Amino acid sequence: MTAHFDFWDYFIFIAYAFLILGVGLWVSRDKKGHQKNAEDYFLASKSLPWWAIGASLIAANISAEQFIGMSGSGFASGLAIASYEWMAALTLLIVGKFFLPIFIEKGLYTIPEFVEKRYSTNLKTILAVFWIALYVFVNLTTVLYLGALALETIMGIPMVYGVIGLAAFAAAYSLYGGLSAVAWTDVIQVVFLILGGLVTTYLALDTVSGGNGFVAGLSTIYEEVPERFAMILDKSNPEYENLPGIAVLVGGMWVANLYYWGFNQYIIQRTLAAKSLKEAQKGILLAAFLKLLIPLIVVIPGIAAYVMVNDPEIMANLGVAGTKNLPSLEQADKAYPWLLQFLPVGLKGVAFAALAAAIVSSLASMLNSTSTIFTMDIYKQYINKSSNDKSTVTMGRISAGVALLIAALLAPQLGNLDQAFQFIQEYTGIVSPGILAVFILGLFWKKTTNKAAIIGALASIPIAMYFKVAPNGWSTSSLFVDIPFMNQMGYTCILTMIVIILVSLFQNKGEDDSKGITLFKGLFKTDPVFNIGAFAVMIILVALYSVFWN
Repeated sequence: MTAHFDFWDYFIFIAYAFLILGVGLWVSRDKKGHQKNAEDYFLASKSLPWWAIGASLIAANISAEQFIGMSGSGFASGLAIASYEWMAALTLLIVGKFFLPIFIEKGLYTIPEFVEKRYSTNLKTILAVFWIALYVFVNLTTVLYLGALALETIMGIPMVYGVIGLAAFAAAYSLYGGLSAVAWTDVIQVVFLILGGLVTTYLALDTVSGGNGFVAGLSTIYEEVPERFAMILDKSNPEYENLPGIAVLVGGMWVANLYYWGFNQYIIQRTLAAKSLKEAQKGILLAAFLKLLIPLIVVIPGIAAYVMVNDPEIMANLGVAGTKNLPSLEQADKAYPWLLQFLPVGLKGVAFAALAAAIVSSLASMLNSTSTIFTMDIYKQYINKSSNDKSTVTMGRISAGVALLIAALLAPQLGNLDQAFQFIQEYTGIVSPGILAVFILGLFWKKTTNKAAIIGALASIPIAMYFKVAPNGWSTSSLFVDIPFMNQMGYTCILTMIVIILVSLFQNKGEDDSKGITLFKGLFKTDPVFNIGAFAVMIILVALYSVFWN
């Protein structure tokens, strides 16, 4: 099935593409007499205001895995998948208050750079390699695949050409301009993203309600499938393995969120480029509020699609087109592209531009951060220690291009995935618990030693794999356990922390480590705007979980 695009749909989409490329290249231009240096390329000259930071955080985060993947999970399991978004809002507040002050005070370019200052160059290198592999082989590859899947489903563009087109679009401005081009175009991308997402949500809900509008549509899908609005799933739910009950509030979800928002280079890099700590914290607060809105545009459409597919009367009204390429629980990721075909002329172009904005902004962000880590933590450390600004920026562009090429070659191989969002979470979850343990103890426990952190980081992989292999035929053995992957992450993080604590105590005999961070008075003080905003976010979260508990 391909959607029918009219002149105005193509016009809007092409205008969006030219706008992004034009703005990206314009902000990337070198000022007369000024050679772009590492701070310009990798940290946007440390000049980003709060609203650009907040918009860029969301644009970097929301990609095909949300629009396609989370809508697919909404189709398969319901609103429970929204915990990734709503708990992220709370996580952002924690990152803004307790992590950012330390990172900005140390003047970091990269997260591995913090590891070097707190621990050692060896551990920094280990984690830098971890991150580069994760970005290239999981994040970039999956975003390219899902984006190309959307193009194939909506417009009939073959997968290979979709991958090439998206890769070329992201590369066109991000490789040349660096973080400045990425962040400033993200401000535009997030407008398209939210506007286009709301348009699709409105149309889906209006269709479900028989033309009675947004509110009536929400009421209708809630009445039709109330079980799909349960945020906390019980063990009888088929999706319990992916979202194991209360663990989304007090368990492994915290590992996923704290790692992603606090120690993930392509997210935290925006805040490191802020004018000041206060600007970074205000940007974090804006992103937290936007996070509360995201399920409305990425999860609700999936639930609406499920109601539409299972309601004979609605399907009859949709006619022949509605029966083509119908999403099923086995291929849930088709839900969002399937919905787009029903948008009217013009709005289809807006919605498609939103999807493209989500994909391209995330690709650009991941590329920039991959090149930042490789250039600053590998190239300058081991390959060319005396590199000047010109060679450093050139290597940043080359490494981003190579990462994109590898991801583009691998992306079409992911064709057998069902819920791609869950794929990303599971395989990131092998690495993230150990990294989180190293960072949390490094930040807040002065006794943590370098040797303990290295042993903990390396031990976390076999610990994670112990839990990971159990469901694949090993669970009959008493040596293995069969538990949901979110619980696997929680247990892996706890066990890794225990390993690090024991080795540190044995090595230093209870003394503080020489590189331990001193947390001085006033370090975590935040201004009234942040405090009031954070309180408002928490009140909204309590209300949401109270209404949709089960």
